[in-house]
Amino acid sequence: MDLEKLRATYRRTEQLTLLLLLIALPLFGVIYLYEQSGTLGGNLPQLSFLGQVMVLGSGGGLLLVHYLLFHRQIKQALQQTDLSEKITTYLSATKIRFFLLMGVSVASSLGLLFSSNPGFVVLFALTLVFFSLGKPSPDRMMRLLKLKKQDRELLIEISRPAY
Repeated sequence: MDLEKLRATYRRTEQLTLLLLLIALPLFGVIYLYEQSGTLGGNLPQLSFLGQVMVLGSGGGLLLVHYLLFHRQIKQALQQTDLSEKITTYLSATKIRFFLLMGVSVASSLGLLFSSNPGFVVLFALTLVFFSLGKPSPDRMMRLLKLKKQDRELLIEISRPAY
């Protein structure tokens, strides 16, 4: 098991999750604040009711897909015997999860921009919950991968920055 390789993979995954969150929050925040202040011009095209339903449904569907896909990949990781393979599978599943969440975030931001429908605020709030619950950490890996206590030291070690 290559500790440095695991550490680098963990770091890249952690940085990616933070970057995606740092893109999603300001994008939605600016649109939400402009929408609430009424300064968004009336010259923007408005999304039809059917369009709103389709975007909301797609966003909700993506939330469901991300959840099911992530947990299916965790089940695959549980069947592996090598700890480093389990960790790598978990980190890969987390990356996919965050890209799907980013898609929902963009859809809810654009939906709010072109419709002012509060349903998109709710969709974004649900997405934020999953963003916060999905960030990789040693405790989450321990719990989801059902690891032993002695494996905790390795997880803590790979989550520490290398100096």
